[in-house]
Amino acid sequence: MARFVRCLRRTLFSNSSPSIAHRSPRIGLPTNLNPKILISRRCLSSGSYVSEMQKSAFQGNILRLIRNEIEYELDHSPPLQPPNSFGPFTVDERPGEQWISLKRNFGDKEDIKIEATMFDRSVPTSKSTKTEPEYILHITFIVNISKAGATEALEIMCSAWPDTIEISKLCIRRGINTSPSSYGGPEFEELDDQLQDALYQFLEERGISDELAVFLHRYMKNKGKAEYVRWMESVKSYVEQK
Repeated sequence: MARFVRCLRRTLFSNSSPSIAHRSPRIGLPTNLNPKILISRRCLSSGSYVSEMQKSAFQGNILRLIRNEIEYELDHSPPLQPPNSFGPFTVDERPGEQWISLKRNFGDKEDIKIEATMFDRSVPTSKSTKTEPEYILHITFIVNISKAGATEALEIMCSAWPDTIEISKLCIRRGINTSPSSYGGPEFEELDDQLQDALYQFLEERGISDELAVFLHRYMKNKGKAEYVRWMESVKSYVEQK
């Protein structure tokens, strides 16, 4: 800064000898340039440089925190390679999505597809207190059963608790042209108890039982870890872009 002031002082007092500036531009300023304009330009340039430095430091800090988080997850609780089957079902992990799909054929005509969410809610247990809350995680899954040549499909909405499944509703889907105002049937709890038991047996014969609930909870716990690391990697890639 002192060097700049000395340079500016020489220029202000050397207007009577413009040839100095022309002989050696480093010694003084051209006589036709306002010193205040030059100072303003240098201040703006300095401010932009500081701004870029702050931005670079900010990005560097974010990247450091993200890398630390990814390393921690991979070192302390790394996600496992997910299984690609469950009994007769093939499993589609659907990376980057909040759903997985399970598919199988049953008999000669039935195609069964299950779509299950990641953990979508939780409820407190009977042991839960204000000081020590305990929760049970919940998974929603939808069973779609279609038959070859049929235009309708049976759709059953279920819940998967840690060790049991629970049917909440079933309906008939009549393709994509089904009216949203179509009657969807009563709530499952309103059906006759024997009919409810028969429907659980119907699902169990097709491999949809309490064992599926156990599998889904174990699978989704691992998928939650994998999706979190995948998400952090995406954020890191974005911040690294210039």
